[in-house]
Amino acid sequence: VQLQASGGGLVQPGESLKLSCELSGGGSYYAVAWFRQAPGKEREFVASITSTFVTNYVDSVKGRFTISRDNGQNTVYLQMNSLKEGDTGVYYCHAGRPGWPVLWGQGTQVTVSS
Repeated sequence: VQLQASGGGLVQPGESLKLSCELSGGGSYYAVAWFRQAPGKEREFVASITSTFVTNYVDSVKGRFTISRDNGQNTVYLQMNSLKEGDTGVYYCHAGRPGWPVLWGQGTQVTVSS
């Protein structure tokens, strides 16, 4: 399984973006998470979804971001609404399952700026 992240871009504060993480080779058994890394900062957890569709979010995005998955399309999405300048960074998707190596995608840039 390989991960391909896409959907980043440049938006103004208050606007929306939808990121996609495609799990080529099939990934319905994987839990998938999004992390982000701002310039000069550590990579941080943003949101995750398990193989049974249980979701979790960092407090700073609750109520604004929604993670979902479509196993038929082997894709996990991150809908980001009401974006703030503090959401700027490179967003990475991450996948894991017990007993298997952890996988990382290549990252997609999200820039929120007026």
